[in-house]
Amino acid sequence: MPRVLQIINRLNLGGPTFIAGYLAAYLGEGYETMLVAGVKDDSEESSEYIVRDMGIEPVYIDNMRREINFKDDRAAYNQIDKIIKEFKPDIVQTHAAKAGTLGRLAAINNNVPVILHTFHGHVFEGYFSPLKTRIFLEIERYLAKRSSGIIAISNEQKKDLSGKFKIDKPERTFVMPLGIDLERFTVGQAEKRTNFRKAYQLDDETIAIGIIGRLVPIKNHQLFINSFAEVVKKTNKKVHAFIIGDGEIRAEVEQMTTTAGIKFNTPEKKEEGALLTFTSWIKDVDVPVAGLDIIALTSINEGTPVSLIEAQAAGKAIVSTEVGGIRDIVIENKTALLSKLNEPEMLLTNMLEVIENEILRNDLSKNGPAFALSKFGYMRMVNDHKELYKTLLKS
Repeated sequence: MPRVLQIINRLNLGGPTFIAGYLAAYLGEGYETMLVAGVKDDSEESSEYIVRDMGIEPVYIDNMRREINFKDDRAAYNQIDKIIKEFKPDIVQTHAAKAGTLGRLAAINNNVPVILHTFHGHVFEGYFSPLKTRIFLEIERYLAKRSSGIIAISNEQKKDLSGKFKIDKPERTFVMPLGIDLERFTVGQAEKRTNFRKAYQLDDETIAIGIIGRLVPIKNHQLFINSFAEVVKKTNKKVHAFIIGDGEIRAEVEQMTTTAGIKFNTPEKKEEGALLTFTSWIKDVDVPVAGLDIIALTSINEGTPVSLIEAQAAGKAIVSTEVGGIRDIVIENKTALLSKLNEPEMLLTNMLEVIENEILRNDLSKNGPAFALSKFGYMRMVNDHKELYKTLLKS
């Protein structure tokens, strides 16, 4: 019976938790699995409940944290090395950068037969200085050569990894689209919508647009806020924006909102006439998704954003920047309107058009569920991985 060790940076809300969790939980009786995770930042919401709901008890690496710290990283490596020696996995699969570096090094040094790393995004654009970026690229290239292959979660990401950044050869870069449980975004929609809009005092005529995710620089909330500020000036519709999530730059994002001239509410304070609400983290994200009319994403870089898959499953119109793997997870002009990152005017135009044009908004909404449910079911993803595992174990 093959033993599979999944190693993830940390259990914070987002796609990596789902992928690692599903692979640890649902490979089936022919596999023995273990999930190992680092420690989340204080500014992040824990997603431990997600894997526990799948019946998985994660093993924590106390010293594996987001920031680079050679003392902690060395200690984390030693903990992973000990786990590998005791568990004796046939397959080690790592998720995201820190786990990918420490986990693969430990797996290489222990001669694990199959070593894989999943890129849920990458840090080669928009994160670091050119020098740091070059160092990280060389590290990734070295680790890829010593591994069985790398996994991209979209075709566009594979083009980046194997072509643009030359991390590994195309034939050793496997595409495994994200798979998640989307049922909760398809049931009880009317009741969830009513509850959400009642909680935030939205009437039926108000068009609600929201952005969901961590408050970190790469998510580019400035673009969302600036665009919404212009929408308020140009539309006669009643509109309200939501920033759903929290993170290290919340104070900065609140200041951006003030600078843009938008009054806003937070969980701590309410302001008369507010047109934007910071909700912080909401555990049952299917509720706000049901309550919104439009889901936006303005990121500088993305792998496979879960929020857009969930939005389509729930039948919500999407307005997004076209970065990373986004083109692979939406149908342009059918479920989403896309704009280039360097075209903020186009994002504003798209946002206004979806707000002003009810027919377009409804068309974008109705095309999403069938597409999302057919392409992004979690058992499809699990079965794809099983086939890859079998092939690599044989070779």
